[in-house]
Amino acid sequence: MERALLGGGCFWCTEGAYKRMKGIESALPAYAGGPDKKPNYKSVCSGKTGHAEIVEIIYNPKIIDYPTILDIFFTVHDPTQLNRQGNDIGTQYRSCIMPLDENQAAVARSKIVEMQDYFDREIVTIIEEPINFVIAEKYHHDYYDRNPSQGYCMAVVGPKISKIRQKFAHLY
Repeated sequence: MERALLGGGCFWCTEGAYKRMKGIESALPAYAGGPDKKPNYKSVCSGKTGHAEIVEIIYNPKIIDYPTILDIFFTVHDPTQLNRQGNDIGTQYRSCIMPLDENQAAVARSKIVEMQDYFDREIVTIIEEPINFVIAEKYHHDYYDRNPSQGYCMAVVGPKISKIRQKFAHLY
């Protein structure tokens, strides 16, 4: 198994997009990227910790590879929005890739260049170290699955998951 760390706005959306795909062992909401060693949802939402809401993805590279993981990432969110996704505003919602080795970093840099052709505006996704990585509180795990009729889930998360299922149907 291999691991990927990605921040594409609210972690409920990103987690939900990867959750049921072939080759994904787990997708967990997490925080990383700031100096606080013990971030939590309240502190991260304040925008003062420097952390991003991210998702830790554990995957089988024999079934789904890192470039495909990144293709999904660039589909599930708008990487041209600086420090926001829709109405979620702040550095905690930044578009970021947190490579775990130089190979992932090289693939991420290449994928950003490749994906730029698909967007009218400049991609603002940053590549950064996953400092002070912490798995988010349990009540965030499987949030969409447990709350599909909650307003945010119906208006934002559900449509993003539907988009991913259509585009990457071969992985479901």
